[in-house]
Amino acid sequence: MRHTRLLIAAGFLICSASCSGEGAVGDECGESGVEDGECESGGVCGKRSDDSEVLECLKICKGDEDCPSDLACKGVSGTDIKGCRAKDIV
Repeated sequence: MRHTRLLIAAGFLICSASCSGEGAVGDECGESGVEDGECESGGVCGKRSDDSEVLECLKICKGDEDCPSDLACKGVSGTDIKGCRAKDIV
């Protein structure tokens, strides 16, 4: 019985630490333009590319230099926030 209680307590602690509800950059999220509660600090929920239907946590940026080389700092729909999103193919 004691082992069962310890396992339940350990499971609760692990989930409390990892199940915060805030996604890391690249994780799927539910509402475009939302920062708090959807994505970890420094992230915003949005589409990685204009033709994507999937919302994911994007790194908030001010310029292209804030993003990995394969991404560009572009506006997130419905906000004045910019996130690291797919570069336009020219």
